[in-house]
Amino acid sequence: MPEDNISGVVLTFFSTASSVGKTLIGVNMASELARQGYRVCLVDYDLQFGDVANYLHIQVERSVKDVLETMNSRPDVPLQDCLTQYRYGMISFDVVPAPEFLDEAYNISADDCRRLIEKLRLLYDYVIIDTTSMFSVLNLAMLDLSTIVTFLGVVDFIPTIKNMKIGNDTLRTLNYDTNKIRLVLNRSDAKTRISMEDVERLLGGEFYHILPNDFKAASESIVTGVPLVLGGSDSVLATEIRKLISRYTNRAYDEDDGLPVFDHGEENGRRKSGGWFSKIFS
Repeated sequence: MPEDNISGVVLTFFSTASSVGKTLIGVNMASELARQGYRVCLVDYDLQFGDVANYLHIQVERSVKDVLETMNSRPDVPLQDCLTQYRYGMISFDVVPAPEFLDEAYNISADDCRRLIEKLRLLYDYVIIDTTSMFSVLNLAMLDLSTIVTFLGVVDFIPTIKNMKIGNDTLRTLNYDTNKIRLVLNRSDAKTRISMEDVERLLGGEFYHILPNDFKAASESIVTGVPLVLGGSDSVLATEIRKLISRYTNRAYDEDDGLPVFDHGEENGRRKSGGWFSKIFS
């Protein structure tokens, strides 16, 4: 069972480049932590183009807009009653989806978003935040509030690496504790002529963790709405995500830790019907 001393951990996924895999990795981290028995809430703070609900194939009953309105107008209502649940077999975690309509994002304040996270961390062992790729007022507030920031990057094109360096340098100027920012490389074995070693020299430090490229497994996961770590996948990406989580939780990684077997007829009754496919990485 989860230990009390890790309650209230806020994990934020951040990047200064698009299409690096924040949503995919965040969804899988929430799923694996829930599978291990932790109380988990996944918050989509990519307010304009958030894809968490799409990745999980859940019907949005209350978006972050609705949750914030209830929090402000009816503080007597239990916050957990306002959230959307993702369920796969016996495993579940709560989700705060992004707004359904673009214009709603402009009426959401960073202060309200911060207050929501402060309340959620009192209710959950882990609050995982997916963000948009910029140094916005909201993102800076989340970075300040976070226990750990996973700064995710890929080594594919020069502009992406340039943005990663700018982001990394900016994070250093914010004087966060050195253990707070974890530089993680995604899709490490994608075909590219740019070496990881050259990028590390440019960034002035090594990657904290390296995630392999697995386009096939990732795309299948999104098509089905079942996270890699829950679907019994033997993908190397799923394995490395579990290893990354073990480093975050300070629990030894056990390769023999069996995944539960599910009756697929009971999977998440609130999923959207029909197939769905969008971009693989957010």
